[in-house]
Amino acid sequence: MFRVDLHTHSVASPDGGISMRQYRKAFETGLLDCIAITDHNRIDFATQAKAELGERIIIGEEIMTTLGEIVGLYLSEVVQPGQTPGETIAAIKAQDGIVYIPHPFETIRKGLHPATLDAIANDVDIVEVCNGRALAQNRSQQALVWSKLNAISAAASSDAHGLHGLGRTYTSLAEIPTQDNLVKLVNQGVMNTSRAVLRSLLYPKYHTMRKKLSKRT
Repeated sequence: MFRVDLHTHSVASPDGGISMRQYRKAFETGLLDCIAITDHNRIDFATQAKAELGERIIIGEEIMTTLGEIVGLYLSEVVQPGQTPGETIAAIKAQDGIVYIPHPFETIRKGLHPATLDAIANDVDIVEVCNGRALAQNRSQQALVWSKLNAISAAASSDAHGLHGLGRTYTSLAEIPTQDNLVKLVNQGVMNTSRAVLRSLLYPKYHTMRKKLSKRT
């Protein structure tokens, strides 16, 4: 089985901190076998990482829509933020990308609300039913029920914003995924979760503050 994490944030995200060296280390140590880099509203770092680290990197983007966040996977171009969920999905599909819903139903982290999800259900490929950083507002059970009712593949991903968030929450797949078989593999995969370390939960606030302070000096 291959360990696949479909939701991580590099140093290119305002609140992210995983470096190229750390992504490389995650592969070299066997911590993970395939990783999607899903920075906020950009794909430049992910594109560079794929060029350096190969097909084990999936180019993704966590896109802010008018009603919450949607992730596009296997992208070749940036999807502009600020569009409606429908427009965002159309932009992802125009690239033959995969529509992945992160932390659904959460309000703290800009997850899509039930009515919005129901409206776009036919266009969703994968829904994240287990998020490695879900603590204060954990909607895993609700997300799992929604995925089953709508017959949509369910995944577990770390949403890691730093090194110590990697390798604890991921989906085990029968083979290394490709753009063509990812959805099918996830549907047949095994979700793996373990309690996140406190440091990993604090990464977003830490990185956001650190980067703001560095701009002032």
